[in-house]
Amino acid sequence: MPTPAHSAWGINTTAVHAGRDDLTDLGVHALPIDLSTTNPLPGVERGGQAYETLATGGRPSAADGTHVYRRLWNPTVGRFEDAVARFEPCTFSGEDTEAVAFGTGMAAIAAVVLSRVKAGRPHVVGIRPLYGGTDHLLEHGLLGTHVTFTDVHGLPAAITEHTGLVVIESPGNPTLELIDISEVARIAGEVPVMVDNTFATSVLQRPLELGAAFSVHSATKYIGGHGDAMGGVVITSSAHAQALRQVRAITGGLLDPMSAFLMHRGLPTMPIRVQHQQANAAALAAWLASQSSVARVFYPGLAACDPHGLVGQGRQMAGGGAMVSIAMGGGFDAAASLASRLRLVLHAVSLGGIDTLIQHPAALTHRPVAAAAKPGQGVLRISVGLEDPEDIIADFAQALA
Repeated sequence: MPTPAHSAWGINTTAVHAGRDDLTDLGVHALPIDLSTTNPLPGVERGGQAYETLATGGRPSAADGTHVYRRLWNPTVGRFEDAVARFEPCTFSGEDTEAVAFGTGMAAIAAVVLSRVKAGRPHVVGIRPLYGGTDHLLEHGLLGTHVTFTDVHGLPAAITEHTGLVVIESPGNPTLELIDISEVARIAGEVPVMVDNTFATSVLQRPLELGAAFSVHSATKYIGGHGDAMGGVVITSSAHAQALRQVRAITGGLLDPMSAFLMHRGLPTMPIRVQHQQANAAALAAWLASQSSVARVFYPGLAACDPHGLVGQGRQMAGGGAMVSIAMGGGFDAAASLASRLRLVLHAVSLGGIDTLIQHPAALTHRPVAAAAKPGQGVLRISVGLEDPEDIIADFAQALA
């Protein structure tokens, strides 16, 4: 069901109890998994009505008597969606909040874009840096859109009568630039703003409270948190959610129930994980800033990376997060050497899991990005994990030596 605009629970209580309202009635304590791909129909007419409801983006009700088919709906996924929606109420607009879960983060982003194309607004304004997949999707118009890339100052001139979406990411991937979400939403006016909130998580930042229409997460990352489940989720108003569910039902993008179960199981520890990882990231960033071979450290918790006080003054983020990026003074060769010499830290893509990862964005996640927007060849992105900070720093020390 839609989430109330205001919740009396704190974030840790929400993380533990959200999406579990029906467990007592079911007579269980652990989250159940429904793996059914098809469901018994209560009759031809009621079954047809249920199909119509779900295929057009509605939610199932007891009167339907069936979920029909897993491409349309799954109760395990629905329970996870109800839980995630509790993290980001639409206090800015006072609307009910819902979450819509997809098989990947890119499927979630694609559904948001497609829903705006369907609304007759195919023009998108993007503010870089963005995740490489998002950038590529917009740059090449793969979903029938055309894009204007600009910065916040150029946003008013970039918006036209055909603009259906403004796309931002804050902190940006991979160099962690901060964008004032409230300012973007103010300038955008009636044009919906989509914020990729994967790096910040709902623990540290809630874009819907700042005027955004869509808060998108690659749930593979901090929500799942353990590197064993893949998915994406969009948190938005009920009206937008219905449009997204219609796209999902027809394109087949529903999150699979096993991944939904694993991600829901991971939610109770997400606030604890994010806070601990953030503390480790702050310690690592401070140490890296003292190393002569590191030309620059990108971390929102550093004053130099937060000129408008979005983190330091608590205007937008409740901390610098758990992502750190660095630019090596020796360029590509120094970056490649460092990545290969680390022993505790794993050289791998993705982020937000329990262990520390490092990767070279220009060669990997941002490889398809246009040359003018590609990260520098000396840049490395670090997802800081839950290890003891002394051990993480010691590994970087031996690798840099």
